[in-house]
Amino acid sequence: MTTITLEQIINFLLEAPMFAELDAAELSEIVHIMQVQKVRAGSAVFREGDAGDAWYVIFAGQAEVLKGNEFLPTQRLGVLGEKACFGEMAILDHSARSASVVALQDCTVFRFPRRDFEELLAAGNLAAYKLIYQMARVLCTRQRRITQELTDALAARESELLRAASMGVVQGQSVSE
Repeated sequence: MTTITLEQIINFLLEAPMFAELDAAELSEIVHIMQVQKVRAGSAVFREGDAGDAWYVIFAGQAEVLKGNEFLPTQRLGVLGEKACFGEMAILDHSARSASVVALQDCTVFRFPRRDFEELLAAGNLAAYKLIYQMARVLCTRQRRITQELTDALAARESELLRAASMGVVQGQSVSE
């Protein structure tokens, strides 16, 4: 197991989109609450329904986001690679996990416990507030993408229904003429 130095962590986070607005000094404040967690391939970082007790950044490896329910089989919603953040909704709304995240290969993730992060916010830590702002921006981007995908899917479905209905009319006219 290779030891990760503080310098490597700071340099990595400086390049991660979620931390783009933080300078090195602010990052060093955030790193104090960070935990390094190893996750074996096939193991869950967390499961859908678990308590939202932290948010994460992938330092090395890949993980997949999975969602399922009693009516539909589990489906892959996406693959997360290095520098990807996930689990941040738990910081904002204290809800249970809305999906599972499972390592596709051995991963190293940086874990930021909600309680420690909230203590930084309560203390007025500027870096923590910058991260909350960045989380909101990420969630807005995701919401806009999902809204567009839903709109496209509904338009495609509407188009299918219109084609089916028009075929019935066309076929009906051909028979009656």
